[in-house]
Amino acid sequence: MKKIIALLLALVMVFAIAPEPEPTPEPEPAPTPEVTVLTHAEYVAAPLDTEVTVETYVQAHQSWWDGKITVYAQSPDGAYFLYNMACTEEDSALLVPGAKIRVTGYKSEWAGEVEITDATFEIIEGDSFIAEPLDVTDLLGDEEALLAHQNEYVTFTAVTAALKAPETAYFYNWDNSGSSGNDIYFDVVSGYKTYSFTVESYLTGPGSDIYGFFESGAYVPGEHYTFTGYLYWYEGLNPHIVAAEPVAANVTANSADAISYADYTAAELETEVVVEAYVQAKQSWWDNKATLYLADPDGAYFVYNAACSEELYALLVEGQKVRVTGFKGEWAGEVEIVDATLELVEGTYFASPVYFTDDQVLDVQYQNFLFGMTNLTVVPKDDTGAAFYYNWDNSGSDGNDLYFDVQYGDAVYSFTVESYLTGPGTDVYETVKSLQPGDVISVFGFLYWYEGANPHIISVTK
Repeated sequence: MKKIIALLLALVMVFAIAPEPEPTPEPEPAPTPEVTVLTHAEYVAAPLDTEVTVETYVQAHQSWWDGKITVYAQSPDGAYFLYNMACTEEDSALLVPGAKIRVTGYKSEWAGEVEITDATFEIIEGDSFIAEPLDVTDLLGDEEALLAHQNEYVTFTAVTAALKAPETAYFYNWDNSGSSGNDIYFDVVSGYKTYSFTVESYLTGPGSDIYGFFESGAYVPGEHYTFTGYLYWYEGLNPHIVAAEPVAANVTANSADAISYADYTAAELETEVVVEAYVQAKQSWWDNKATLYLADPDGAYFVYNAACSEELYALLVEGQKVRVTGFKGEWAGEVEIVDATLELVEGTYFASPVYFTDDQVLDVQYQNFLFGMTNLTVVPKDDTGAAFYYNWDNSGSDGNDLYFDVQYGDAVYSFTVESYLTGPGTDVYETVKSLQPGDVISVFGFLYWYEGANPHIISVTK
């Protein structure tokens, strides 16, 4: 019995000191793929059709539909257009202005617009960012400089509203094939160049302030506005505009010795006059002289070859108030201020055009005023069927003034494109060179006089 007990105790001790089995190791978690988030500069440098990941901030978005949404996004270092990004309707409510998102998709291009396509996103909690509009007015005409700000929130200051077609302020769709509810296309002029802007109906459609601005008739060709929107690109500059503001005037009191427009018109020829008015346009500077088209709320003035340094000329921007001291003169019916000196005065004003109808003649009481005329018919200059002349007698060549004739009601007028004001390369110069007899056009210009009405035309729409 003792032997049995001893044997059992020995077996218990053996089992007691037997090694425990090692635990089965837990599997290592798969490594999280490392994501490289690009700066805007790195995004710009990335080749097209490559996958990119960026972190940016929502500024606005178009309407959600079919599991997709198009977003205008911007960071302090640049902007992005996120086209048809995958998004549930519930998640679209999270894409509020300022929200930070991480976006992964493919860098693409369509008609010059660089965008991110086939994208997904996630919300990143934390900071937010709302962009202030960047004024890019001075970059108009410089495509490379504008492209550096593509898709950014921008503003165009004090540009001139233009007609889209004779008697038409804007189009529904680019070719006017649409109706209310479609995109709105309209033109503006800056530096005598015309640019096409868009109100994108999926972004700001009927019911939005900007859409109503056009449909209510508040957009008036010839007036000046500041437009704000996103610098979209479609075969050239084609911003998506979200806001418009008429340019506010800063009409300041004249000095005590400056005469009114009524006193100026009543003054005798060859007498010295002092007027204060606002620059509306200027001809090319040369030989320390400048020729100006001026206006104030009461009337308009033509200042011929005023003494002007090149430095002062650069400051004579549209709307700027100036003090003019000179002599009231006349040449072939054109009343003007000659032998003048100029100085800058505080104040800003943009003249509204006077519109003439087909039962009116171009009245001398509006001499030098900014004016508009619609539904004019181009008529031949001579029996050869020429639509325009270089110089009044066709003695010139490309680069000289252009003369063309239009019929308006029963009257025929000779119009001029003054090459020192709007020469080769400006839209009006090139448009007039393309005219054919029978074309129907609308114009804006200054009612210059030379042995009768001989306006200097600054815009032609056909």
